[in-house]
Amino acid sequence: MNRSPHTLADTPADGASTPYALVDAARVTRNIQRLNTRLEPFAVRLRPHVKTAKSPALTREIWAGGTGPVTVSTLAEAEAFAADGFDDIVYAVGITPDKLRRVHEIRSGGVDLVVLLDSVRQAEAVSEASAAFGHRVPALIEIDCDGHRGGLRPEDPELLRVADALRGAELRGVLAHAGESYYCRTEAELVAAAENERAVTVRAAQTLRAAGHRVDVVSIGSTPTAHFIRDTEGVTEIRAGNYLFFDLVMAGIGVCALTDIALSVVVTVIGHQSERGRLITDGGWTAMSQDRGTAEQDTDQGYGIVLDARGRPYPDLIMTSANQEHGILSLREGSAETLPALPIGTRVRVLPNHACATAGQYSRLLLDEGRPDGRPTVLHRVGGW
Repeated sequence: MNRSPHTLADTPADGASTPYALVDAARVTRNIQRLNTRLEPFAVRLRPHVKTAKSPALTREIWAGGTGPVTVSTLAEAEAFAADGFDDIVYAVGITPDKLRRVHEIRSGGVDLVVLLDSVRQAEAVSEASAAFGHRVPALIEIDCDGHRGGLRPEDPELLRVADALRGAELRGVLAHAGESYYCRTEAELVAAAENERAVTVRAAQTLRAAGHRVDVVSIGSTPTAHFIRDTEGVTEIRAGNYLFFDLVMAGIGVCALTDIALSVVVTVIGHQSERGRLITDGGWTAMSQDRGTAEQDTDQGYGIVLDARGRPYPDLIMTSANQEHGILSLREGSAETLPALPIGTRVRVLPNHACATAGQYSRLLLDEGRPDGRPTVLHRVGGW
């Protein structure tokens, strides 16, 4: 199927050199409203994870320009968000002793920064740091709800030993992440993953309370489970981050539609290989990341689905392979469509497999807010660790 191209180069505001990351502001707003509405009936608070956008300005949209509790994946994020007025932060990566000085410095600025741990050694380090700094550093114990990553099972005797080792600090509560929900295939599986995450984490909290420990926070969450949870009994907060942008993995498991995906990468056609059924672009895996998350799903989307400048998919056209700075566009295997005739210089958009990984390739995002002059807003992202 041939299509007369409408290229982003035709847009007066488009002075950016490709590849670059483009964010649809209207879709972000819609995605924010969707989860807010979804969680309204429950007596829990939302603690969004900022690791996807890594932008204080964009995160503020969740609270109509204000601030709220957030989750971070790096201390660099914690520092940047603290500097922007966010004062309730969970650092949701296991703490190491060498990072506790930075934790103290952030907390000294009036920020309630909470650390995460799942071992006695970490708990001892936090207790020792608390004594050295003169204040009790708050911590959450990570709970393993599905074998995806780190954490302790509720029945593991180590759970109580870790809590006991925090006597010199502050045990704030427990935290779990249902990472295996990303591999669900049906709504029933997503609902079951959400309930399992809740039940396991609440059971860990009950175990700690029965042993005499105070547990104020029971924190769960992932983008899939946040959208499919049915019961929040015993839970105090839900975390999700990917949902601001969504991506092809989320679409592949039924959490969102393609039209909900707010992040795309703009690339330029730089070559033709008609005899091989391929187009070459200037955006490879340094633009898209090497994430191939849809390869394990029913429909493999390669490195991403290709759209025209207005966001309309070219039938069956995907980025099938990528080198460092070259992306190869071709029709998916078995397609009866015709490779679109895209002249050299045509700009197209590619929807990513994993929004977090793709956004992570960029120091800035261009936010398309639908202005009459077409000019995007530049959003600077937090980099480093």
